[in-house]
Amino acid sequence: MADTTREIERKFESRDSGLPDLTNVGGIAAVVDQGVMELDAVYYDTPDLRLAASSVTLRRRTGGSTPGWHLKLPVGPDTRDEIAAPLADAPPAELLRLIRSRTLGAEVVPVVRLRSARDVRELRDADGGLLAEASADAVHAERLAGGRGEAQWTEIEVELAEGADPGLLDLVEKRFRRAGVRRSDAPSKLARALVETSPDDDAADAVPGPHRGKPVTAGDHLLAYLREQRERLVALDPAVRRDLPEAVHDMRVATRRLRSALRAYRPLLDREAVAPLAGELRWLTRELGVDRDREVLDERLTAAVEALPAELRTGPVRDRLELWADTRRGETRPRIAAVLDSRRYLDLLHALDAFLAGPPLRKAARGKPAKPFAKALDKEFGRLSRLVERAVALDPGPERDTALHEARKKAKRTRYAAEAARPVLGKAARRLAADAKSLQRPLGDHQDSVMAREALRSLAHDAAKASEPTFTWGVLYGREEKQAALAEAALPDRWAEVARRRRTNG
Repeated sequence: MADTTREIERKFESRDSGLPDLTNVGGIAAVVDQGVMELDAVYYDTPDLRLAASSVTLRRRTGGSTPGWHLKLPVGPDTRDEIAAPLADAPPAELLRLIRSRTLGAEVVPVVRLRSARDVRELRDADGGLLAEASADAVHAERLAGGRGEAQWTEIEVELAEGADPGLLDLVEKRFRRAGVRRSDAPSKLARALVETSPDDDAADAVPGPHRGKPVTAGDHLLAYLREQRERLVALDPAVRRDLPEAVHDMRVATRRLRSALRAYRPLLDREAVAPLAGELRWLTRELGVDRDREVLDERLTAAVEALPAELRTGPVRDRLELWADTRRGETRPRIAAVLDSRRYLDLLHALDAFLAGPPLRKAARGKPAKPFAKALDKEFGRLSRLVERAVALDPGPERDTALHEARKKAKRTRYAAEAARPVLGKAARRLAADAKSLQRPLGDHQDSVMAREALRSLAHDAAKASEPTFTWGVLYGREEKQAALAEAALPDRWAEVARRRRTNG
C-alpha cells in the first residue's frame, strides 16, 4: 500500500562554498551533520514528457533512507504530495493509476537518470526538535530517452519537517541571499535535467507545455477557459482516486464548467462537433454526482441528528445512520474507481484534448469577444428566468419540487457561464455570477431537503423492520419539511431582487 507525505521544500543554486551557516535563523539552534548519502534515481515519463509538462514526477530510487518508487504531485507553491511504494522492477500499478489522466494510457519509460551525492544537515531548535533538513546535492544527470546528453550541477535543497512553520523557508531564503545563494529557476531536479540534457538548441522545448499569447478573439477567450477547466479536471483525478476531501465535488464542478461553457457559447462552435463531447461530459458529471450527492446527504443527516436535543433521540439513531452511510459509501466509491479506470473515461480525455488541439470554431469566434459573450449570458439568464418563474407559480408538491430542481441546475449553468465571461465582460459578468450563486442557496437547500426526506423515509422503514423506535426519524422529517418551506418562501423575494438588478444593470 502506498504511503503519502506532504513535502514542502525550496531549491537553491549552490556555490562551491556549500551550505551557508543557518544557526539562529528562525529558531534554528543547531545544524547537525548527518553525513553524505549516495542516491540513484531513474525518472519515468511518456516519450513526449506529459508528466514533466504537468510538473509531475515518477521515479525509482535506490540509496538513502527512503528507497522505492516515488510519485510527486504538485499541490501549491513549494508543496507536493509524495506517494511512495516499495521498490520493484516496474512502476507499481497503484501509482500508474494516479497518473492515468496525464499519460492517457501511454507507456511510461525511463527518461533521465540522476545520481546524487547528498550532504545532509538537520536543522534543529533549542529543544532538539527537527525543523527542516538541508542538503547540498552534487548531481549528475544522464538522458536516457529523447537524447543522450549529460549534465552536472550542485544545488541546495531545504525541506521542512512535518508540522514546521512554512515561514521558516522565507527566513532561510533571506539568509541565503545575503550569502549570494539564489533561488533555483528549475522547480525540480528533473526539470533542470531535461533542459540541460536537451538535444535541441532551444532548451525550452525540453519540457513541453502550452505557450499561448494573450486572448484576443472570442474564440481565444473561450478556449483559454476550456483549457483551464481541462487542466483542473485532469489534476483532480488523482485526488479523487485517493479519496481526498472535496475532490469529487471539485472534479464534478470542473466537468460542469466545461459542459456549461460548451452549451452557453455554442454559437462560437460547430454544434455537430461539440455534441458528442458535451454528451460525454454529461455522463461523467452524472457519475461523479452519485458519490457527491451521497457525501452531501450523509453530512446533512449526521449534522441534523447531532443537533437534536437528547430527549428527541430515541433508539440507536446514530448507529443506524452510520450503518446506512457506510453501506452507501461502499456502493459509490467502487463505482467512482471503475469510472476513472474505464475506457470511456480515457476516451473522453482524448476527445477533450483533440477538441482543444483543433477546436471547431465558427466565423463568430474570430471576432471581438464582448458582443457574443454578452449575448450568450442574456440567453442564459432568459432561460433561467422562465424556469424560476414557472417553479414559483406552481403549487407546493412533487411537480414544484421537480421544477425547482431544474431551476437550480440552470442557476448553476448560468453562474458558470458568467464566470467564463469575467475576463471579457468584467463587472457585469461578476455580478451575474454572484446573483446566480445567490439563487442556488435557497434552491439548493430545497433540493437537499427533498433528498433528505426521501432518505429519512427509508431510514424509518429500516428502523421499523428492526423493531426500533421511529420517532426521531419523524422529527427529522418534520424539520426538513420546515426547511423546504422556508427555502420556498425565500425564493420569490430573492428572485425579484435578482431580476430587478438584471433589468437595471443589464
